[in-house]
Amino acid sequence: MKLVLVVTLVWHEALCGSPSVQIGGLFPRGADQEYSAFRVGMVQFGMADFRLTPHIDNLEVANSFAVTNCFCSQFSRGVYAIFGFYDKKSVNTITSFCETLHVSFITPSFPAEGMNQFVLQMRPDIKGPLVSLVEYYKWDKFAYLYDSDRGLSTLQVILDTAAEKKWVVTAINVGDLKDERKDEAYRSLFQDLEIRKERRIILDCEQDKVKDIMEQVITIGRHVKGYHYIIANLGFVDGDLSKIQYGGANVSGFQIVDFDDPVVTKFDQRWEALEEKEYPGADTRIRYTSALTYDAVHVMTEAFRFLHKQRIDMSRRGNSGDCLANPAVPWAQGVEIERALKQVRVDGLTGNIQFDQYGKRVNYSVTIMELKNNGPVKIGYWNEVDKMVVTKSDLYPNETMGMENKTVIVTTILEAPYVMLKKNAELFQDNDRYEGYCVDLAAEIAKHCGIRYQLRIVGDGKYGARDAETKIWNGMVGELVYGKADIAVAPLTITLVREEVIDFSKPFMSLGISIMIKKPQKSKPGVFSFLDPLAYEIWMCIVFAYIGVSVVLFLVSRFSPYEWTLEEPEDGALPLTTESTNEFGIFNSLWFSLGAFMRQGCDISPRSLSGRIVGGVWWFFTLIIISSYTANLAAFLTVERMVSPIESAEDLAKQTEIAYGTLDSGSTKEFFRRSKIALFDKMWQYMKSAEPSVFVKKTSEGVLRVRKSKGKYAYLLESTMNEYIEQRKPCDTMKVGGNLDSKGYGIATPKGSPLRNAVNLAVLKLNEQGLLDKLKNKWWYDKGECGSGGGESKEKTSALSLSNVAGVFYILVGGLGLAMMVALVEFCYKSRAEAKKMKVAANTLSSPQHTGNYTHTLTSPQHAHNFNLVSPSHQPNYATYKEGYSVYGIESIKI
Repeated sequence: MKLVLVVTLVWHEALCGSPSVQIGGLFPRGADQEYSAFRVGMVQFGMADFRLTPHIDNLEVANSFAVTNCFCSQFSRGVYAIFGFYDKKSVNTITSFCETLHVSFITPSFPAEGMNQFVLQMRPDIKGPLVSLVEYYKWDKFAYLYDSDRGLSTLQVILDTAAEKKWVVTAINVGDLKDERKDEAYRSLFQDLEIRKERRIILDCEQDKVKDIMEQVITIGRHVKGYHYIIANLGFVDGDLSKIQYGGANVSGFQIVDFDDPVVTKFDQRWEALEEKEYPGADTRIRYTSALTYDAVHVMTEAFRFLHKQRIDMSRRGNSGDCLANPAVPWAQGVEIERALKQVRVDGLTGNIQFDQYGKRVNYSVTIMELKNNGPVKIGYWNEVDKMVVTKSDLYPNETMGMENKTVIVTTILEAPYVMLKKNAELFQDNDRYEGYCVDLAAEIAKHCGIRYQLRIVGDGKYGARDAETKIWNGMVGELVYGKADIAVAPLTITLVREEVIDFSKPFMSLGISIMIKKPQKSKPGVFSFLDPLAYEIWMCIVFAYIGVSVVLFLVSRFSPYEWTLEEPEDGALPLTTESTNEFGIFNSLWFSLGAFMRQGCDISPRSLSGRIVGGVWWFFTLIIISSYTANLAAFLTVERMVSPIESAEDLAKQTEIAYGTLDSGSTKEFFRRSKIALFDKMWQYMKSAEPSVFVKKTSEGVLRVRKSKGKYAYLLESTMNEYIEQRKPCDTMKVGGNLDSKGYGIATPKGSPLRNAVNLAVLKLNEQGLLDKLKNKWWYDKGECGSGGGESKEKTSALSLSNVAGVFYILVGGLGLAMMVALVEFCYKSRAEAKKMKVAANTLSSPQHTGNYTHTLTSPQHAHNFNLVSPSHQPNYATYKEGYSVYGIESIKI
């Protein structure tokens, strides 16, 4: 429980010896301005011949024990009347003491229920004005939010009237909400009201609670056109209405202090001149509770001055001042003071001040107020005689200033090519410092609407999103919602959540979410790129087909009798053998198939029908394959191809190596967050949990991240921006896949803005004239830096470099080398085989039995003709013959 702080102050403003009346004061903590108004009243109404001496206690008015202690303390000091505040918990305690002790209590708090003789209510009753205003608006269904701390008397009157007039009233108590959960509770409350279609709401609360409620109303977008609020207190202009002023909702209320009244104007001048350090709260306009406090001092001063002039004895003789005495001893002069207070009639800051026999204000007037785009406006008044009198009939429409005499604030964002600073921007001023698509568009719209405008860059550099926890809008949307700008001309995406709080024109550009990645390096044709026109599987099938055809040709040639032939001898020679031969052995079959595949033919061909069928089918197969290969070969050899690791959103979602993200506080992020499509929801779950964060504050930051990530980051953004960046140097980004959705950019205005229709018509007219397309071509392609192909120059496909066909040369050289190696192997193998044969023959000739026979044979006359191979004169060349024999065999004579 909070400690009770009791501060007793005694002032001596008047001269010594002058008549003094002791006045008590009970002020709650935090009522600084009310206390300052009380002090100002003491000084203002004090005179040399008469003065009031206050005794002030600061306390927690909700604590009945503290109220009892302070009241008894004041009574024991001999005070003649007490000024102070109470709430629902302490009102009965105070009224009970006042009735028992006959001590008058003057209060600006809410009117207490029942008949309390010694309580003077400075605050007029609001029941009559409230019922009259509801009847004037012809409400038959509304929600009534009340603070139970202010009592239930107003609620009872509303419910009784509703029963009589058949109103449907949803009454909700907002006084018992805990401070730490109140914001969440308010948001939940208004969301429930929205479900019930309750858009007419009465707020019967004090100004501080109204402020808290309206802040949450703004954060969840319930301050827009279609909603109507009545603030049921007497200080309509006391709160800060600037945030809700431009939302579009109708807001009505009551004002007890008329700042146009000469009495109030004069006081206001003195109030503004006060030092804030000495008079806390004097730096702001006086609130209605402070004005009631000031008027209460005026009433007490007039009453006690009257008693003083009448020389009525107000002494406290015979009374020790014990308020807890049993039995209680009332003050005999208390009734005289109570009557004097009720007879006072003065004009104060709150108008005519007059009381009935029960201490309630009568014959008062309350001003009826409405909030317009140019601020609070008086629309009428209410009094007990005339009831509600309307002086202005245009209650619902929002008044607007003449746009021709106003400089419209155009909020936008620095985003190329929409809005950019000129290179020499420091040499220009205001709108001339900027260039871009939206700059030209704003100029055209201003020309069509006939308005003056000023471009202003949004402070936080964001487009506009609502915080999931606080429900507060940021970016350009926030500036429109909270009245900081009149129109937004920027690449602002039209979305449902934004449309709830602001108005959009017809789209001036259509687009969708796209994927930006770093452009992969162009892959030059490899050494064996001539194999690329056909897939690996096709090459394998061709190899197997080649082997299969060769084997089938070999088999059918073996089986077919028409492939077997006798060797034909030379002319005049006898046949060497009677055996048949077949040209299509396995090696010749392979050679025939290879020759046909290479389109070179062969010196042998099938003779049988079956062999020719095999050959014909193979020739047809090779014709198609070679033709297809030749058709694709040029493209694969001459075009440098880019192999992209990502082709669609599905590719992104099913991998984790490449990170991807969006702009923070933008429609793209909101799209993924709200999407119910499984693919996009999976992508959102990844993005919101990724570490480090994949979200960026600006589009330029996202593009830079793509360029520096070496292909490990993909950025999701609007397709128009993606296409623009792709045309900017260093030309290293590219758009992949199609758009993930379809949407449009629109020009935004606050709800209920008079600019909406004019802007909408201007956009339609510019679209029909083709100017929008002309502007896009100007800023996207005419000023492009990467050419039509996205590079520095167009690709040349007419000339081949050595690298394109290097593989063919490698195969040629390899084949020649292989042929030489095979020839060498054949040579060595054959030489070794013949050497072995010669060695065996030499050994046979050099043996004894063979030598004798050989000599005999040589000398035998009858066999001379068979061995006379070499004449004696050629005997030295025998070695040469053996040498040749050992290499080439008997077919050779000599080397």
